[in-house]
Amino acid sequence: MRRKKNSPVLVVGSHPDDIEFGCAGTCCRFARLGHPVHALVMTPGNEGGEPGCRQREQMKSAGILGITEVFWGGFEDTKLPLYQNVIPEIETIVKKVKPGYVLVHHGKDTHQDHRHVSTSTVAATRNIPNVLFYEGPTTYGFEPDVFVNINDVMNTKLRALRCHKSQVMRTNINQRSIIDIASATATFRGTQCRVAYAEAFRSLRAFLI
Repeated sequence: MRRKKNSPVLVVGSHPDDIEFGCAGTCCRFARLGHPVHALVMTPGNEGGEPGCRQREQMKSAGILGITEVFWGGFEDTKLPLYQNVIPEIETIVKKVKPGYVLVHHGKDTHQDHRHVSTSTVAATRNIPNVLFYEGPTTYGFEPDVFVNINDVMNTKLRALRCHKSQVMRTNINQRSIIDIASATATFRGTQCRVAYAEAFRSLRAFLI
């Protein structure tokens, strides 16, 4: 991807901890390179726990990753609409941040919030040069074409995920925590591109140089 000096980054997730699983390492690398990284979390994750707790977990994680600012969308977990009010909400943040890069859920996902946020973000970022989709535990049909080496920040990614204490074991997979799944995913994606750990993306638009 063409890396404009200090170009802002906007990362969009439906719930607290979505961003950490999908692209925490990439967020951390962007921040270390001097890019202001902004997060937009569309719901407080109220179906998965107490909203105040989950928002505090998100803010602690953001501090670890070097995220400049966290915006909250104010929608309800599991009831996030498709298009209605969502596109204008994202557009408002896009106008404020003026990102050169946007990272968001992949559209093929079994969670309706993830699908709706992905679709709405595509519309809201139609003039942004670099738009990439990240994967999550409920993503399917994901065929990445962009990888980010996260060897140096893998421990930071896992530290950020551990901030979401209320969610670590809420995977619906017996004896597997979100840390286990994130580690396995990063190892697999790293193997694909011949490094120890990587995060993978599917590009809507991505400039190389």
